[in-house]
Amino acid sequence: MNARMNRKVRRGRGKFMGMDVLVLHTVGHRSGQPRETPVAWFPDGEDAWLIVASGGGSQHPDWHVNLMAHPDQASIELPSRDTVPVTPQRLDGADRGPAWQRIATAQPRIAKYQGKSDREYPVIRLTPR
Repeated sequence: MNARMNRKVRRGRGKFMGMDVLVLHTVGHRSGQPRETPVAWFPDGEDAWLIVASGGGSQHPDWHVNLMAHPDQASIELPSRDTVPVTPQRLDGADRGPAWQRIATAQPRIAKYQGKSDREYPVIRLTPR
């Protein structure tokens, strides 16, 4: 499924279930191997993107662990664009609130998933390096 979604993004069709999707490039935190994961994204101003580490609710997804372990090696692919090296920043406290509200308004399904989880989903801002 991930490989098929990655191909769709590369062909300029980066939508899944009504959400915009990018390909997140990370490095495995233990293996050191490159990883590519399709992730829903939300705009954050002119040149930044927000992603949510929901991971099905119970735990942080592997891509989040990899991203936080090797933030200097992260990049993204957007439909019909070249790969962009990015700097991830996990939003907490006062920074997370407004970002989460924009995400929840754009995709109420994500807020619904959050309401069923015991953990707070990490929100990560990706900015070009």
